[in-house]
Amino acid sequence: MHATIPVLPHGIHLLLTSGFQLSEADNKLTDLMNLAEGKLLANGMAMLIEMSFGFLTSEGLTDSKAKKAQQFFEENFVIKDPNAEGGKRYYQGKILIRTRRPKDNMNVIIKFCSKPDEIYHHTPIGPRLNPSAIIDTQVLTGAEAELMENDLGQIDLVIRFKDTKAILGLIERPDTEVVQLLLENLVQISGNFGHMFKFGAIGKSAQLVLSELNE
Repeated sequence: MHATIPVLPHGIHLLLTSGFQLSEADNKLTDLMNLAEGKLLANGMAMLIEMSFGFLTSEGLTDSKAKKAQQFFEENFVIKDPNAEGGKRYYQGKILIRTRRPKDNMNVIIKFCSKPDEIYHHTPIGPRLNPSAIIDTQVLTGAEAELMENDLGQIDLVIRFKDTKAILGLIERPDTEVVQLLLENLVQISGNFGHMFKFGAIGKSAQLVLSELNE
């Protein structure tokens, strides 16, 4: 599971969690802070996902960067299909990440290749990958997420954590397997499980590329 959720830097983790240890006697203030935590986490997650995949699919100004970006894109998002125009199509999974605790208001949708006609844009040096057409994230309200989840065809996979702390807890447990999370009732998964494996594979591929850059 950790491969499917971007790992927040430790500093951001501390920023999100510090200050939320409030007295249970002040329930109203606690609820407000919990709501703020969910919104902060949702926005932070959406931003980091777009930044990470934007970097990985940006061809940059050098041949080596362009080659790596194309390779990452081809391996993770291009699907050979003889019935499709040109013999290929793009992976267009739609993943919704939520928590079961309504007051968290933590709802993020991730869409891959939602604008297939805009995957490449024309430049003076030829067609280049358009990162904004490859990965698109949006922070939703609870009502918007409910409507989308209940509308067949809008979502392929829903990953629903127990609460925001269960998501942040992944940082301290980077090697936890999805089965363990299910047994501990920290996460529920519904929808097309094929997308879960695809989502995990994309995340793992991104993790490997980013780790190579740090070596």
